[in-house]
Amino acid sequence: METVIIIGCGYVGRRVAALEYARGSRVVCLARSARAAEDSPHAGYQVFTGDLDRPETLALPATQATVVYYFAPPPSAGSADPRVTALLGRFDDNQTPDRLVYISTSGVYGNCNGAWVDETRTPNPQSDRALRRLSAEQSVQEWCAERGSRAVILRVPGIYGPGRLPVERLKLGVPVVRLEESPFSNRIHVDDLAAVCVAAAHRPQARGIYNVSDGQPTTMTDYFLRVAETLGLPSPPEISMAEARSRLNAGMLSFLEESRRLDNGKMLRELGVELRYGDLASGLAASIGA
Repeated sequence: METVIIIGCGYVGRRVAALEYARGSRVVCLARSARAAEDSPHAGYQVFTGDLDRPETLALPATQATVVYYFAPPPSAGSADPRVTALLGRFDDNQTPDRLVYISTSGVYGNCNGAWVDETRTPNPQSDRALRRLSAEQSVQEWCAERGSRAVILRVPGIYGPGRLPVERLKLGVPVVRLEESPFSNRIHVDDLAAVCVAAAHRPQARGIYNVSDGQPTTMTDYFLRVAETLGLPSPPEISMAEARSRLNAGMLSFLEESRRLDNGKMLRELGVELRYGDLASGLAASIGA
C-alpha cells in the first residue's frame, strides 16, 4: 500500500485525499492542532499534528511516504517561504518520499502582456506573493535533487469550483475593468486540478514544471460577467483602468497589472489528464449545480 502525505488538506487537498483513498492509498494529513485533527475530512485518514511556523512541532509519521503533496500557502509577507523549508528539514533519510508534488502559481511568470506562456519561459515574478512561490519551487527542486526524489511543480492560476465563485463581490457591485482593457487570466476547476495532482504523482514520466489550466484563457472581466450571468446576478459596473487604480485595492490591482495566457499542452501530453471541465461554461454549470 502506498502512503501519501498531504500538507494542506483544504479546498484542493481534501479532493486529492479522496482520490488517493479511492486508489487504495494510505492517506496521512497534516493538521495544525488537535482540534483541527478532529475535523479530519474522512474517518479512514490518518492525521498528524504540527505547525509549519513552528518546525519543532512537526512529528512526521515514521513510515516512508511514497508521495508528499504540498498545498499549504506561504506566509503573507516576505520574499521566501520558510514553511516549505521547515517541513523538508523534518524528513530524515528513512522518510524521504519518492515524489513531491508542489502547487505553485502561474504568477511566477509576471506580466507577459497577453502572450502565450509555456514552461520554457523564464520566471519574472513581480509581486512578493509570486517571489515566495518561486523561492519555494527552488527549495523543493533542490531538496529533491539532493535526495534522489522526483519533484513535480504545478504552476496553477485561478481555482474555481463549488463554493469558490465571486458571489459576494458581485452582490456588492464591485466594479471591473472595461472589457477592452481587461488583462488575460487563466483558470482551472478544482476537480480537474485534483486529478492533475494525482496524475503528477503517479505518472512515471511526470517530473519538472507544468502549467495547469483549462487551456481557455479569457479576460478577468469576461470571467466576472459570465459568473454573474450564470448565477442570475446583475453584471458588475465597468470602469477604466485609470479609474480602477484609484478605486480598487492593491491586491486586486496586482492581478490587473499582469496578463498572460497559459499553454497547458505539456500537462495534457505528459500527464494524460482528460479535463472534465475544459471550458468555463461547463465548469460554472457544475459548480453551481454542486
